[in-house]
This record gives sequence, structure tokens and C-alpha cells, in this order.
Amino acid sequence: MTAPASLAERVLSGEHGMIARALTRVERRAPGTDVMLAELHRRAGHAHVIGVTGPPGSGKSTLVTAMAQEYRRAGRSVGIIAVDPSSVFTGGAILGDRIRMSTLSGDPGVFIRSLATRGALGGLARAALDAVTVLDAAGWDVVVLETVGVGQAETDVISGAQSVAVVSVPGLGDSVQAIKAGLLEIADVHVVNKSDRDGAHRTVSELRDMLRLAKRQPGQWNVPVEQTVADRGSGVTALIERFDEHLRWMERNGERERRARRAAGTRIRWAAEELVRDWLRPGTPAFDEAVDQVAEKHDDPATAARRLIGWT
Repeated sequence: MTAPASLAERVLSGEHGMIARALTRVERRAPGTDVMLAELHRRAGHAHVIGVTGPPGSGKSTLVTAMAQEYRRAGRSVGIIAVDPSSVFTGGAILGDRIRMSTLSGDPGVFIRSLATRGALGGLARAALDAVTVLDAAGWDVVVLETVGVGQAETDVISGAQSVAVVSVPGLGDSVQAIKAGLLEIADVHVVNKSDRDGAHRTVSELRDMLRLAKRQPGQWNVPVEQTVADRGSGVTALIERFDEHLRWMERNGERERRARRAAGTRIRWAAEELVRDWLRPGTPAFDEAVDQVAEKHDDPATAARRLIGWT
């Protein structure tokens, strides 16, 4: 098997096969993955990372496909991380997004990878942020992170993306409700997809009304509402222009660095949580002893936990 360090070097050269192998290591948390990621992390930070989220049925995958085609027409390379639901049998990704994005196959300037949520809250597999690092370091101009669905916990997507698109669609009664539940604040661009449907103008008006009511600080980004019909490519050029405008705004206002720090904090926290979970597992003598003490009422869970992680 390829050694992690040499694998990192080949990822940096942009070899598709080595990128795929690195992403497999990331998803499986194979031995040596952290060494590889440490090397790649130092070389990442150049790609424009775009998060795309929204309710099931809103056409996110079709929209991401249309976005990739538009970026390719402009001569920019695109990496796509599609976070799929996990199979209840294998724990792996169902791969629905890669099937729906089959029109992009064969283009060397596009790389698509599905990752399984594996029960991660917010629809964002924890491996997804490491996967973004791999594609970023490998030299892709744009990395699109598409999440499973929508919900209050899905705001995790902002931890890995610089520009966030929240996709709505006319006819889904709870789509705007979901935005009210917490997604209004994370969107850098609102997208009303399938805008050729009845009710599109109403959805756009509701979104704009909510944005007007939201408290904005002086100099804050003015969140636009874009209309698209992704399966026809309608409105996608304007959407890409909004993403580019947002990137320029971030660079002028130091927002790109602030979001990089936020992502770094999230990744440190998630890495620490994984280390603690690996350490506090059944079969570890100290953990098993603590379980016995708590079960027999000689100790309480919080005190036992603090002692195990060295806080007492």
C-alpha cells in the first residue's frame, strides 16, 4: 500500500487515482491518514469552497451539476463532495449523487466523490471537511460541498464552506419554514430552484421579506435571492456571478480569514471528540472500571468522565 507521505505528494500532483485513494483513506480513517492530511493541510487554502444545502427534492444535485458545467465553460476546475445518506446495511454512501451527476463523467476538470453521513449530525459527514482539504490541496479551483438535506443541525455546513447557498423550491410547504428554523442566518445566497413552477414569485417574495426583517450590521454582505431552473441551466450563470462577488467581498473585508478560523476551530473540536471516543471505549481498563463504579453508585457519570480525561 502507498505510504501516506508519498500519497500526499501524488495528490499534490493532481493524479485522479491518487486523489480517490486519499479520499478513501479519509473516509475509512485508515492508519497514517493524519500524517497525509497534515501535509495536505499546509498546501490547501486556495480553492473557493461552496456549500449547497436545502430540503430533499429541491434539486440540489441537478443544480450542482449545472454549476459545475458553468464553471467548466469558464475554464475552472471543480471538485464535488456529495454527502449521501448512509446505507443501513453497509454504512457506506448510497451514491445517488454520483449517479445523478453522470453527465459530468469523463471531464478531467471535474472530480466527484460521495461520502456517507455515518450518522453525523447536520447532514455533514465529518470526513467531508478532510475531503475538501484533499481536493483543495490537489489544485481544484472550486470545491462544492453538497449536504444531505435540511434541518436546524445542518448549519454545520458553514464550518466547511466559504460561501453557502440555501436552496428552496416552490411547492414544498416546509421549505421556508426550515429557513425560519435557522437557515436564514447561514445563507450567503438564497436560491429558488425550479422557479418555472407556480408559486416561485411568492417564495422569492417571502425570502426577501425575511431578509429585510433580519438585522444586518453596517458593511455586512447583502444576501441575494437568485432564481434557477437547474435542469435547463437557467439562472446558473447569474448564480455563479453571485458566488464570485461574495468571494471578492470576503477578501476585501477579511471574512475569508475569519471563516478559515471558524473551520479550523470546528475541525480541532471534531478531531478531539474522535480521540476521546476512541479512548473511552469498552474494553479499556480505566473505562470499564469507571463504568463499574458508576453502575454500582460509587461514583457519578460527570465525575467519572472528568477523572478519565484528566480534569480532576
